[in-house]
Amino acid sequence: MATPLKAGGILIFRRIQNEVQYLLLQTSYGEHHWTPPKGHVDPGEDFRTAALRETEEEAGLRESQFKLFDFEKCLKYSVRGRPKEVVYWLAELKDPNTPVKLSDEHQDFKWLCLSEACSYSRFNDLQEVLKDADEYIQGRG
Repeated sequence: MATPLKAGGILIFRRIQNEVQYLLLQTSYGEHHWTPPKGHVDPGEDFRTAALRETEEEAGLRESQFKLFDFEKCLKYSVRGRPKEVVYWLAELKDPNTPVKLSDEHQDFKWLCLSEACSYSRFNDLQEVLKDADEYIQGRG
């Protein structure tokens, strides 16, 4: 059996006039799908380190600009016949007006409410992570 591909990502949200909005990035390759910032775990990294590095590389957002929550979800799926594991954490932007700076891996980004974020995400398991995150946020007031 093939060694799973490993990736880490951060589901970033902000509050604008009490509305929770999630950051999704549109890839500049393939089918131009929408996902939170995420990327492969490099040798010697753990999932969390990769998630923080990739969020800074892909969206220009540093750990000092958001608050990480004790919320972690692992997705397992197959990519071109190879198993993949992605671990997502949840984080809130401290300043909701912090600019997003895309890398060349992405061509667009959007801040979306839960229903919009779920419709942009074509993957059922990512939609479940978004819904779980929203429940977690609502439960914290």
